Amino acid sequence: MKILFPIILALGLIACKNQTEEHWTPEIVESTTPEMEVDSVMPQKEDVELNKQKAIVIKQKELIDKKDEKEELQELILPKKYLKEADLYTIDFSYPQLNEEIKESYVNFNDYINNHYVDIVGTEAGILEDKELFCDTINADRFREKRFIDYKLYNVNDQLVSVLFYKENFYSGTLHPSYSFDCLNFDLNRSVFMKYEDFFITGSEEEMRAILNEVITNKIQSGDMYYDCWEISQDNFDEYKDNFVLDDKQVEYYFDDCIVCPSYTGSYSVKVPLEQLLPVLRRYDLNPLVF
Repeated sequence: MKILFPIILALGLIACKNQTEEHWTPEIVESTTPEMEVDSVMPQKEDVELNKQKAIVIKQKELIDKKDEKEELQELILPKKYLKEADLYTIDFSYPQLNEEIKESYVNFNDYINNHYVDIVGTEAGILEDKELFCDTINADRFREKRFIDYKLYNVNDQLVSVLFYKENFYSGTLHPSYSFDCLNFDLNRSVFMKYEDFFITGSEEEMRAILNEVITNKIQSGDMYYDCWEISQDNFDEYKDNFVLDDKQVEYYFDDCIVCPSYTGSYSVKVPLEQLLPVLRRYDLNPLVF
């Protein structure tokens, strides 16, 4: 018995030690694991957001740097500019006028641009109305709104001039401006604006939308800067069906931010070669796209 007692006592101490270690180990794991998860996940989310912001800047720069035909059309086009820097806002508009010395009827283009498109009075009123709706007047005065318009020019067989207006709207509290687009196509021979039905078969909207969606789908599948983009809905195409510019090789449709692609990826436009549009091209002499 004298020999067994020390052995039993030793075994009891070992068992007690094991229970103590098993009891405290889970507490150590529970207290450290959440910190490890926060440290590993949070930088990834921040990196994703940072990459998106960089992508927006790159996408907008590509638009601004995009080559057009302003130099080739410098005798036809008279560049105009309107700049106003007020206390609460800045308006910076660049826009074209056609040279009426070449043709008096170009006044049709110039009047429309001046009276309907470059709406300085309406733009100022809209900005001031937004300021009035801002509930915090101190913050409303602190942020300067900015409205910026510039343009690209294209020419088709010396018969038609295509104008892409891109509007940069920088709103209070946003990191980057949003972009919206308007496209105008003007027949230089007849001095009239042309619409979808002047180029494409009447009633061909669904077929045209299918062609554009096929281009988008192919870009998505090839991974060619269209990830996270989506097809054009019927409602959106009905709204933007006249929003295209032309040259001798292709038709290029433009869509505002978040209509076809999110702001951080993809493209503002969808390009379609003229050969792909043969099924919907309207065949008549006044269509400069007929070849």
